[in-house]
Amino acid sequence: MSAGRLTISEEVREALAAGRAVVALESSLIAQGLPVPHNLETARAAEAAVREAGAIPATTALEDGRLIVGADDALLQRLGDPERDVAKGASRDIGPLLAGRRLASTTVSATMRAAHLAGIAVFATGGIGGVHRGASNSFDVSSDIDELAATPVAVICAGAKSILDLPATLELLETRRVPVLGFGTDELPAFYSTSSGLRLPHRVDSPEAAAATIAAHRSIPGAGGLLVVQPPPADLALDRAEVDGWIRDALADADRAGISGGAVTPHLLGYLARASEGRTLRVNIGLIVANARLGGRIASALT
Repeated sequence: MSAGRLTISEEVREALAAGRAVVALESSLIAQGLPVPHNLETARAAEAAVREAGAIPATTALEDGRLIVGADDALLQRLGDPERDVAKGASRDIGPLLAGRRLASTTVSATMRAAHLAGIAVFATGGIGGVHRGASNSFDVSSDIDELAATPVAVICAGAKSILDLPATLELLETRRVPVLGFGTDELPAFYSTSSGLRLPHRVDSPEAAAATIAAHRSIPGAGGLLVVQPPPADLALDRAEVDGWIRDALADADRAGISGGAVTPHLLGYLARASEGRTLRVNIGLIVANARLGGRIASALT
């Protein structure tokens, strides 16, 4: 990518040049994922958590024909302004959004791409996209899966969003040769819940062990990304059966309303927040910050 298209903040550029730990962070949680004022509060808390762990945060976004790695607070505020027309950019959208000079947030796949272009090895987020329920008919599978298969960035998360088909998502990650490491767990977390009942083949119990595995994986020619998954904070985690009931109701509501495509996820998340009286929102915020902190610890160990 040309130097004129990729803009890396001075702090991030200096940290990378000095071999210091840097953690990429996505911005779709600001523009589309969380309601005001939680969006900006959470983004700032995630950046603070990365710093507390000894690393430099690098939130990514698009603006004025540039892919930005290390957004300043003014840009975070523009992304979080509900009066602005902020696009949602996955990796497929980067070129058109750059050409259109749009203000846009970055999803998991776009943030992975931006991190790799900047030379950042670790990215922390809430949860990845995956195989949607009913994908055998709709073919609705997130581009996050293919980005993980192709782009050598370690993604720290709470697994895939629980509104998805988790068994199918884990199976497809295996098919696409994406290692999944449980951090302090033998099961894939279910985003809002600590357990999905799906066993993982690999487990690590310290940032140092995670960093050693990431380094070994990245040493393999042609290797893509890697997932490190940790459960949501125990004091916030919700009962899996209760969450599954809300999800079934939310999917039925989306179907009745004729909502499809990229509009489904924000609709479902909003429905869950209302049905749970805000509990799912609190878990979402808590796990985003916890994953950012773990990302900082792993990036520090990796360097």
